[in-house]
Amino acid sequence: MPQALRETNFTFDPSAEFYRGKVRDVYRRGGELLMVASDRISAFDHVLPRAIPHKGQILNQTAIHFLEATRDICPNWLELSPDPNVAIGKACDAIPVEMVIRGYLVGHAWRTYKKAEQEALPRVLCGLEMPAGMRENDQFAEPILTPATKAEEGHDEDISREELLERGILTKELWDKLADYTRRLFARGTAMAAERGLILVDTKYEFGILDGEVYLIDEIHTPDSSRYFYAEGYAERQAKGERQKQLSKEFVREWLMENGFQGLEGQAMPEMPDDFLSLVTQRYTELYEKITGKQFEPAPTDDITGRIRENLVNTAWKVAEGK
Repeated sequence: MPQALRETNFTFDPSAEFYRGKVRDVYRRGGELLMVASDRISAFDHVLPRAIPHKGQILNQTAIHFLEATRDICPNWLELSPDPNVAIGKACDAIPVEMVIRGYLVGHAWRTYKKAEQEALPRVLCGLEMPAGMRENDQFAEPILTPATKAEEGHDEDISREELLERGILTKELWDKLADYTRRLFARGTAMAAERGLILVDTKYEFGILDGEVYLIDEIHTPDSSRYFYAEGYAERQAKGERQKQLSKEFVREWLMENGFQGLEGQAMPEMPDDFLSLVTQRYTELYEKITGKQFEPAPTDDITGRIRENLVNTAWKVAEGK
């Protein structure tokens, strides 16, 4: 089995600030960021014990594909990628809100909907009432915005537009700009997915501010941030009440739930066996090739940190000797 990159601990000269997210290791120096996409995988806001070979490379290269394809919609942080797992770009002040947009009733939205139906409560998500009579995987008449506040630890929390404004997290002007960018990015992603025989089901975007301007930051339209259905057969499967064929990490969440873990207090996280680990890599590879139309070329994994260190030599982010 190929080796996986669990984490990095580089030291730069002069030293840079460091932050380890669920998936990325982030180094900041002045006005620039270096992000290493590790092979860690998270679900239900928890990082799983085992890392997925090649996942970081796939995640990084998928994000770059879409960041380059959406620069005409809004500016983004990316400047260069000297290594398959690395992206370098502008350091923006992150806006502490995830702009989640949903075209279909699936995942968290469906679980919220089903629970409300069972308990005879309003079918409300982020202040929006969802239509009656919907089934799992049905398409909304129009994509809905269901933002979440960014939590440093634990679960991100659903929040309505009204709460964001009332609590002063966003101004109306900033909300309007983020909402406009989100809808336009989703429309572009939807069109690009359709060209590849896929349906972009839902996704999230993160934004930051630099010199008073809003930038798209982090990743977009990757299997970590998005769900995709296969377009072929969608209507037939839906009419028969069958499960949709999808490309996303939802199947990882489903495996965890089947093994008694949903991120709730007191639940023990199961450890993926080798065969399931290989399956996750295959699914991520399939999504990359399907959505981008490019063949995945795995980078060497015998010494991933050494490879990254070597590929940074000719950049301003040369790793300090021996680190």
